[in-house]
Amino acid sequence: MAATARKNRAARRILAAGAGIVTVGALVAAMPSAGAAGDRSGGGHGHGHGKGQGRLVDVQLLSFNDLHGNLEPPTGSSGRLTRLKADGGTETIEGVGGVEYLATHLRQARQGHRYSVTAAAGDMIGASPLVSGIFHDEPTVEALNKLDLDVTSVGNHEFDEGARELARMQNGGCHPVEGCFEKGRTFEGADFPYLAANVTNEKTGRPLLDPYFVWEKDGVRIGFIGVTLEGTANIVSAEGIKGLKFGDEIETINKYAKVLERKGVKSIVALLHEGGMPASGAYNYDCDSPGPGDGISGPIVDIAKKVSPQVDALVTGHTHQAYACTIPDPAGKPRTVTSAASFGRLYTDTTLTYDRRTKDIVRTAVASANHVVTRTVDRAGDMEGLIKRWKALAAPIADRPVGYSSADIENPADAYEKPLGDLIADAQLEGMAPADKGGAQLALMNPGGIRAPLTNKVSGSEAPGVVTYGEAYTVQPFTNMMTAVDLTGAQLVTTLQQQVSGANLDAPKILQVSKGFTYTLDMTKTGADRIVVGSVRLNGEAIDPAKTYRVAMNEFLSGGGDGFAILKEHRNKLVGASDLDMFTAYLAAHSSPTAPLPVPVPNRITVIK
Repeated sequence: MAATARKNRAARRILAAGAGIVTVGALVAAMPSAGAAGDRSGGGHGHGHGKGQGRLVDVQLLSFNDLHGNLEPPTGSSGRLTRLKADGGTETIEGVGGVEYLATHLRQARQGHRYSVTAAAGDMIGASPLVSGIFHDEPTVEALNKLDLDVTSVGNHEFDEGARELARMQNGGCHPVEGCFEKGRTFEGADFPYLAANVTNEKTGRPLLDPYFVWEKDGVRIGFIGVTLEGTANIVSAEGIKGLKFGDEIETINKYAKVLERKGVKSIVALLHEGGMPASGAYNYDCDSPGPGDGISGPIVDIAKKVSPQVDALVTGHTHQAYACTIPDPAGKPRTVTSAASFGRLYTDTTLTYDRRTKDIVRTAVASANHVVTRTVDRAGDMEGLIKRWKALAAPIADRPVGYSSADIENPADAYEKPLGDLIADAQLEGMAPADKGGAQLALMNPGGIRAPLTNKVSGSEAPGVVTYGEAYTVQPFTNMMTAVDLTGAQLVTTLQQQVSGANLDAPKILQVSKGFTYTLDMTKTGADRIVVGSVRLNGEAIDPAKTYRVAMNEFLSGGGDGFAILKEHRNKLVGASDLDMFTAYLAAHSSPTAPLPVPVPNRITVIK
């Protein structure tokens, strides 16, 4: 039975690539050749009967991406979507997402489909809210097993805790330091394979994980190739990925498409943790619209145009955007490229029409659409029970009050300066400003490290307006250590320029800055010219290129993460407490039941559009 093969974790493997990622004890899996390991059948769900007994078979591909351990319904802006109305305007859909509802939607979608496969495009775990993150995402993997996920690619966040921990996510076993979290239970690992075709051992060139997976039901075979973005090493902690190489996405997919073809698998889907930016943020925007300024941009466009025509569809992620686009392959033929936003707010339903005679997908019949995970359906009882079980374990930590807020403090994706970014940068400056703590004069915070808004909504047993440790953790789940470093004024200006140039040219990463640090961002210009150098000031004084400044930032940034190579040139680093500890300390010091924290007014970065 194919389903039995799918659950055979003994065939899963993570290869040792130096001391930094050697797996130990029960985490070490068998190490067959890449081809042998990847050529395993997957079990179909077999729901209903549907079309599929003749020559043409409709295979339902359900997909999603960037769940980030959001088991409970996400709050604030993280739980919203924008919808395009028939009159051309937009409206906001409140209250979407939550794995209890995602499970119900997927199970309902599978009904009536004899052939249904569920796949994901990475970042299932990592940067997760406390109910999953504090348990190293064991709850999310357990939930994904219950969701009947068949296969996923890795994303950059699967490497947040290093390759050793990723091995445990796949193969199971208790945490090497904290042990088993539930008495009498051992974490079993993922029932589904993680694919990482372009993540290889630098010395041997062998893939870290299986490069591909073959799903099969009644003779219908579809191959999945999984890759993460080539730039993963630039956006995760270097310590956990020592000895690993992240290869070119296009070359890797094309390589394994040929491998699958040689094995007689002609229907191929690429699961790619890299994405694009549609011209509209509405989930139902038609990104095939031909008008000026319409369509989709970003890395996925170039990748899709160069990935082999042997690949029939691309399921993508990373940018947290929603789209179901058609991008021509190298032969000029239309090909579907999809992404389902993030946090379980959407899922994509794609019909792949399989020709039994050619064993290939009839490309002209492929159809995709994104569907909202509403909370108007019944909750899935098994997911509800899973969440309650883990929340009970987390409650003593999660429900502890750490501060008070007067209203939601948002983290809007479409804003360069964010109210929550200002708050966090101020907290980091205050924590690192004392002479014995680092003597920081300003703080810089990477926007990707802020994972959710700080919402005023009651999330547990606390009173309205109370900020709990769990809510603060959801905002800053990485618990990066803070540093104070020396940078010259010239390096500081270069840092600002690297926000909008080099690796960040197409997708700017605007650092959040502490009070007193101001400058102008001119988005009518291009690249580094977008920073108006003469406008950069600290407490009203122009930055002196030759002067040395003490700057607070987390270790991810001081290591050059997110494309800020200049920050690796810092001097005199002093390591402080974690960013989360500084955030909770600031909340405690600056709020009370009678004087809750006000919403910051973003007024540090002047933007010219």
